[in-house]
Amino acid sequence: MRQAYPCSSIRSTGCIGFLVRRLSCACVAVCLLASGCTSIGPTTIVADRFDYSAAIADSWKQQTLLNIVKLRYLDLPVFVEVASVVSGYSLQTGVSVNGTLSGERAVQGNFLAAGVQGVYTDRPTITYSPATGQKFLRGLLEPIDPKNIFFMLQSGYAADFLLGMTVESLNGVRNRSTAAGMMQEADPDFLRAVALLREVQATGAVGMRVEEDKDKGSTAMLLFRRDDIPADVVAKTAEVRRLLRMPIGPQKFKIKYSPARGADDELTVNSRSMLQIMQAFSSYIDVPEEHLADHSALPVVAQSAAELQQGAVQIHSGKQRPVNAYAAVRYREYWFWIDQGDLRTKRALNAVMLFFTMADTGAHEALPLVTIPAQ
Repeated sequence: MRQAYPCSSIRSTGCIGFLVRRLSCACVAVCLLASGCTSIGPTTIVADRFDYSAAIADSWKQQTLLNIVKLRYLDLPVFVEVASVVSGYSLQTGVSVNGTLSGERAVQGNFLAAGVQGVYTDRPTITYSPATGQKFLRGLLEPIDPKNIFFMLQSGYAADFLLGMTVESLNGVRNRSTAAGMMQEADPDFLRAVALLREVQATGAVGMRVEEDKDKGSTAMLLFRRDDIPADVVAKTAEVRRLLRMPIGPQKFKIKYSPARGADDELTVNSRSMLQIMQAFSSYIDVPEEHLADHSALPVVAQSAAELQQGAVQIHSGKQRPVNAYAAVRYREYWFWIDQGDLRTKRALNAVMLFFTMADTGAHEALPLVTIPAQ
């Protein structure tokens, strides 16, 4: 019996060594896990930046389209801006190791257990700001500066498309209008003039610049080139001048805001406000017959042959949700959408969103904020 104690002691020592080795391995594994997850912030930038950007852009398109549709029904447009997005992440890890070292005569034997656990939390906080107040209202109702419109022409926007959306008249020649809730067709001279202006624009024969004056400030000038211009372009330029009641002689014209014709060296632009631009866009909605019958929406105005030739802007409607739409919203139990392949209407919607930034409709007053934690 005396000789059994050393053997038992040896076996116990071997078991303890075994447990120590296993415990060491478990600790090393936990250390490696912890070292690999020391910072999760950088890994979230790629996914979060593009995902949030895409989500905000899509919601902006849908909100703009919905407000355009609502204007056709004489409903009040409402804008809610995404004021801030704060993403919070946390990762908690833990390890547990326990075991039992039994004697030689114990029934249960030796036991070792190890466990690893982790808790990952993604908790973004999104703050919404209703667009209200005097600054927003002024930006919505004030006409866009004509200088900004012609800057967009200079940057490559087509003249017939851009001017058709943003101006009520050029030198008194009227565009398609929805003033006072009534829809009026554009003067044929206006449609012909902006179509020719696009062709002249493509040749580089027309441009603009801004002249600075200490007393009068900056003045936008529309320029017609004379040198190295083909004869057919010269003829088109002369026809544009005739249609817009501009004299043939001057090479440059001051761009001014006015609903009436100006002086001989001026091109007066009766530019639209953001509200007018959206109302004009809403006139191209395919309103359901049911809503026309109950007089809940403004009546349809057929597009002229010249407008159809330039390319029709169209917002479709239907009971079923569209499968492949660029932007789609639901209003009064109907879906309204823009087709993915309708490049002209897509470009028009994008221009409306761009005009909002030009009109400075952002509100800096102290506003009520709605914060919704997405958990």
